[in-house]
Amino acid sequence: LRTNLASVILQMAALNLGPIEWFGFLDPPDARQIADGIALLAELGALEPAGQQHKLTELGRRISQLPVDPRLARMILEAERRGCLRDVLVLAAALTIQDPRERPIEHQQAADAQHARFTDPSSDFASYLNLWRYLREQQQELSSNQFRKMCRAQYLNYLRIREWQDLYGQLRQIVKGMGVTIGDQAAELDQIHRSLLAGLLSHVGQKDTARRDYLGARNARFAIFPGSALHKKQPQFVMAAELVETSRLWARVNAGIDPEWAEELAEHLVKRNYSEPHWERRRAAVVAIERVTLFGVPLVVGRKVGYHRIDQVASRELFIRHALVEGDWDTRHHFFKANRALVAEVADLENRARRRDILVDDDSVFAFYDQRIPASVVSGRHFDSWWKKARHRSPDLLDLSTSQLVRDGAESISAEHFPDRWTSGDFAAELSYRFEPGSSADGVTVAIPLPLLNDAQAAGLDWQVPGMRTELVTALLRGLPKPLRRGIVPIPDTAAALVQALPGQLDGPADRLTAVLTDELARRGIDIPRDAWQPDRLPDHLRPTYQVLDPAGQVLGSGKDLAALQRQFAPQVTETLQALTADLARDGLADWDFDELARSVRRELNGNQLTGYPALAEVADTVAIRVLESPAAQRQSHWAGTRRLLINTIASPVKQLIRGLDQRQRLTLSRAPHGSPAALLADCVAATVDASMRAAGLNPDSGVWTRTAFQQLRAEVAAELPANAARLLTVVEQLIAAKQDVEVDLAAT
Repeated sequence: LRTNLASVILQMAALNLGPIEWFGFLDPPDARQIADGIALLAELGALEPAGQQHKLTELGRRISQLPVDPRLARMILEAERRGCLRDVLVLAAALTIQDPRERPIEHQQAADAQHARFTDPSSDFASYLNLWRYLREQQQELSSNQFRKMCRAQYLNYLRIREWQDLYGQLRQIVKGMGVTIGDQAAELDQIHRSLLAGLLSHVGQKDTARRDYLGARNARFAIFPGSALHKKQPQFVMAAELVETSRLWARVNAGIDPEWAEELAEHLVKRNYSEPHWERRRAAVVAIERVTLFGVPLVVGRKVGYHRIDQVASRELFIRHALVEGDWDTRHHFFKANRALVAEVADLENRARRRDILVDDDSVFAFYDQRIPASVVSGRHFDSWWKKARHRSPDLLDLSTSQLVRDGAESISAEHFPDRWTSGDFAAELSYRFEPGSSADGVTVAIPLPLLNDAQAAGLDWQVPGMRTELVTALLRGLPKPLRRGIVPIPDTAAALVQALPGQLDGPADRLTAVLTDELARRGIDIPRDAWQPDRLPDHLRPTYQVLDPAGQVLGSGKDLAALQRQFAPQVTETLQALTADLARDGLADWDFDELARSVRRELNGNQLTGYPALAEVADTVAIRVLESPAAQRQSHWAGTRRLLINTIASPVKQLIRGLDQRQRLTLSRAPHGSPAALLADCVAATVDASMRAAGLNPDSGVWTRTAFQQLRAEVAAELPANAARLLTVVEQLIAAKQDVEVDLAAT
C-alpha cells in the first residue's frame, strides 16, 4: 500500500495538485499511510525538503515519467548515470514478477542443484543476472519447444520467464522514449549495486553479531532469508529488495554493500553527529569524531573529520591554543621558532628562580595571536596560506617580546643570576635547573663528564648561584637555635642584607660561608657561635646535585656528595686516563733514566680537557710510571714508587744484616709475623728508606720529580742505609722479645 500510495502522490504532485486535492476524488486513506508515502518519496529524493509543500524535485519529475514503482524508477535513473542501465532494467523487471525459479517440495534437492549454477555467494541480484544471461543463450540455441522443455527440466517457470522478458522489453521502450541510451556493454557489479541501493535506502541493515540478525531502518530487526545466497556467509552491511514479515521479518533478494555507498546516495537523509573535537598535530588541524546514521543504522562510526566545516570559531580557537600557544605544531615559520624559544627561556627562568609567576598565562598569549590572526584561519593549512602574503606586509606581526611574556613585577629577575656554567679554578661544568619539589634533581644540577669528575671541587657552588643565595642564607638563619634567631628577625630582611654584604668573589667550602656570615653578624652586634650553624640540615634543593655523564651524555650516577661520587667512579676515571696517556706509561723501571716527571698532563676527550697526574708506582717489587686521576692518588703512589726505586737501585744491606745475627737473634726474629727473617729484614730496609726520605726533608706533598733530585736523594739514603737498618733491626728484635715475654707471662696467669 505504501508503494502504491507513493505512486499516486507522485503523479498528483506531477500534476501540480496541492496536498488537499491529492485524494479529493478518492476515499482518503489513513493519515499514517499518506505520511509513509510521502516519506518514501522523500527517501528517493523526489520531493523538495520539508517546508516546500511537497513540490517535486527535478529527479522526482523524472521518476514520475516512469510508470513503475518509484523505487524501481529511482534505480533506473541512477543506473543511467552510472552506465549500467541494461542490467538494472533486467533486475527491475525481475523484482516486479514472482521468482521464476521453482522449488517443488518433492524435488527440492534436484531444484537446488539446478539453481546453484546461477548463484553468486555475494549477491542475489547477481544470481538473477546470471540466470538472465543463461536464458538468453539458451533461447538463441534452442527452438521454442525445446526451450520450454529445458525450463521444465531445470525447474524454471516458463510463463514467469516470458513475463520477465516482456517487462524488460517494455522498460527498454519506455526509457528509450525518454531519450536514454541503454547500451549493451556489461557493467561492473559494484555500479549495479550502487544503482539498486538508490531505491533501497530504507532497506539497509547492519549486522548485529551478538543477536545474530540485522539492525534495519527505524530500529527494525530482520534476518537474511534462508533461501538467499547470503544466508550462510553474511556481510557486515546488506541491502534487501524486500522485507517480508512471517514468523519474523525476513530480507529477501540481498547483496552486501559498502556503507560509504549509502552515505553518498543518502546525503539528504543521513544524520551526522560530531564529538570529541581535538587538535591533531600530524594534520595541523582540529578534528572531530563523526558518526553517520541512516534511519538509525550507523553507517560510519569513529571517523575523523575536519572540524572547521562544523564549527569554525571553535576550530580557530583550538588551532591558536594548541599550535601557537602550546607549540604543538610542526612548522618552519621563523616567528614560531623564535617565539617558542622565548617562551622556553622565560619558562626556564621560572625553574631557575623556583617560581611559577614569571611567565604570563596561556590566555595572554592567546589574546596576542587572536588580535592579529583573521577569523578565516582555522588550521595549519589555512594559516600557511594567509601568512604567505601577510608576512611581506608585516614581517614582525607575530613576534613576541620578553616584556609581553613576563608578568608585571617579575622584571627584576634576571637570567644572569642563574648562570649556565660553574667554574672552579680551571674546571667548568654545565648547570641546569629544575623546580620539582620532592624530586632528587630538584634545584641546581651540575653535569660532570666522567673523565673530568676528579677535577671537580664543590668549593664555591656550596655558596649557591647568586639567584638562590638569599634563599640559602635564609635557610641557614632559620636553622639556628630559637634563642639565637630572636636577634635576627625578620629573617628575610636580615638574609637580604647579609647577601648584599657578602664578598664579590665567593669560594671555599660551605663552612667558610657560615664563617663569613658569623663575622658579618658580629659587625652588626649579633653574636652567633660558629658551631650553631647547621648546613647539613639545608633543604635538598639548596644543595647542588652532581650528575656523572658518560661520553654519550647518559647519566651514570648522581648525588649530593661529590666526594662520594669521586670515590665511586675513581676506577673508571683512572681507566680512561690511562688509555689516553698510554704513551707516558712505563713498566719495569730499573732506574731514573729520564730528566723529569711532569706533575700533570692534559689530554682532550670529546671536547673536554682532561687532567692526569703522573707518578711512580710500586708494582710488586718493581717500579712503573702511571698517570692517575687526582693529586691525592698521585702523592700516595709517587711516595711508594720513589721508595721502591731507591731500594732497587741501592745495594741491599739484607745479606750483611743476616750474617751479623747470632743463633739467639735468629730464633727471636723467626717469631716475627713476616714469615721469615729475610722478609722481616726487607721490611726493615723499606722502613729505613722511608725514614731517610723524611729526614732528607721530603714528604708526600713534595717528593722528587727530577733525575738530579732523585740521584741526590739516593746518595743520602745509600750512605746511611746499612747503619740505620741495623739500628732499626735491634729495636725490632727487642720488641719481638718483649712481646714473647708478655705472651709467656699471660699464659702463666
